[in-house]
Order: sequence, then structure tokens, then C-alpha cells
Amino acid sequence: MNKQTLLLLKPDQPGLTRAADILAQGGLVSFPTETVYGLGADARNDHAVAGIFAAKGRPSFNPLIVHVGSLAAAQAICDFNGDARHLAAAFWPGALTLVLPLRADAGISRLVTAGLNSVAVRVPDHPVAAALLAAFGGPVAAPSANPSGRISPTIAAHVSAGLGDRIDALVDGGPCAVGLESTIVSCLGTPTLLRAGGIPAEAIAACLGQPLATAENPDAPTSPGQLLSHYAPKGQVRLNANDRKRGEVLLGFGPVEGDLTLSATGDLTEAAARLFERLHQLDTMGATQIAIAPIPDHGLGRAINDRLRRAAAPR
Repeated sequence: MNKQTLLLLKPDQPGLTRAADILAQGGLVSFPTETVYGLGADARNDHAVAGIFAAKGRPSFNPLIVHVGSLAAAQAICDFNGDARHLAAAFWPGALTLVLPLRADAGISRLVTAGLNSVAVRVPDHPVAAALLAAFGGPVAAPSANPSGRISPTIAAHVSAGLGDRIDALVDGGPCAVGLESTIVSCLGTPTLLRAGGIPAEAIAACLGQPLATAENPDAPTSPGQLLSHYAPKGQVRLNANDRKRGEVLLGFGPVEGDLTLSATGDLTEAAARLFERLHQLDTMGATQIAIAPIPDHGLGRAINDRLRRAAAPR
């Protein structure tokens, strides 16, 4: 695609009005959410949505998340059952994406859903995202604003470095507080965890009063974030490392000290918020062999380990 000059916008009223205008004209705008920076396009515009796939180099069979400003806006594009209403009441706005039946009159581009009769939707909990959605007044399809398969962006500089010559505008809203993508739960039947993320699965199960079913990674993804090789730094990754081998750079956690650390105190919330930033730093360092310390596989650790397993997957 043709290279273009990136328009940097402030998260103030003039900047958000300009960003909304670009979305309305079919352009691509990156903006912050509480999870990571998203790459937004009008979810009703086939050409605009196709631009997301082109900019990211993303497979067209991989669905996108639709971001809306309210539960009412979500109900205009998908059908909610009791479980979905319960989860939306408990966790929206927030880092939870629900996969629900697509309404026949939703007007959502079929490219967003990869031709499926379901759609992934969430209400983000970030003042800049909320203000942009309000200014635009419609649904915004927005995967993470990074080249497909690479590390997700948690600051504006990550977006500029990865996609700066492929998109129209970037709203700089500072660092993302959560630092991991949203948790994705399918409510098409039995509530099923499709992707671990910013809200622990244990909290969702407690809200529902039942454990979540789990889904294997399908050949044809039913939601974003299910491709095996994903979130990858440039170097090869070795997991569950308690020390470094020759030539490796060690990313530590807790008692395992490294060249960098996710959290010296073993705090999973801190580790989640730092994960993608540390992976970006490893790229900047030129690390070709990366060892990563063990992470407890509970709470946010489950989401961290999910991202690390994908980062370490064969490419």
C-alpha cells in the first residue's frame, strides 16, 4: 500500500473531532483504550474495514472486535441473552469482549465478522476512546494497532513505529493502564472463554456462578486473538526459564532476576501492564534469543501466559 504521512492528534475536542471526521470519511485512526491501542475504522464501511486488514497484514478470516459507547449501542447490533446481559452489567465499560449473535439489521460489514453470523463487541473503559466513540456516533471496528502477529502497542510510539506510514491518524492518549487485550467470552451457548485477557476468567466465572467452558484454537478463528503465532517479538522465545543460556536475554519475574523484569515483586497486575512494553524493549535491544521466567498460571497470569505461548510459537 502507498506510504502516507501520519497525522498526530491530541486527545482534546479539536483532535477528537478531527479523528471522528477521518473515521466518517473511511479513514483509519489509532486510539487508546484501557487495554491496548486500537486501529479503528467505521465498522459499517467495507472499504474502511478492508483498510485495517491491509494496514496490519491481517488474515481476512480473523474477525475484528466492534467497539461501541454503550450497552444500548451494542444491543443495536447483536442479540443479548441472560448471561450476556449479566456480564455486560458487571464488566462494561471494561476489558471484556462478548461474542453474540449478529442482528440481521446491524449494518456491520461482513469483513468485520469474517462472514460469521456472530460479532465480537465491547464497551471500552477509557475516556479518550469513549469521547471518540461519542464524537463519531457509530460502531468502530478496532483490532490492536500493530502489524499482524507482532507485539501489541501500549503507547502511541509503538503505533507510530509499527504502522505510522500505513494509517491516517493517531490520537495520543498516553500509556494504556491494563496493557493486555480484553478477555473474550462467547455467549452463543454455554459461556466459553475464547481468549484470556484483562479481566481474569475467575472473576467472570464468579459473576456467572459457573465455570467457563474453554475452546481450543480453531483453524478458522471465531474471535480475535485465537491465531497460534501472535504477539511475537523478533527474537526466538524460550519460556519457563529460571536462568539464561549463552546468548539469551532474560526477562525476569519475581525471584528470577533478568536483564529486564516484568515485576520484581511478583505482582501479576504490574506484569500484565508491562508485558508488551518489555517485549518492545527486547526488540529495541536487538535480542535474538529471549528467555522468559515462569509466570503463575492464575488470575492475570493466565492471560500473560497465553500471550507468551503465542509469542513463542513456531513462525
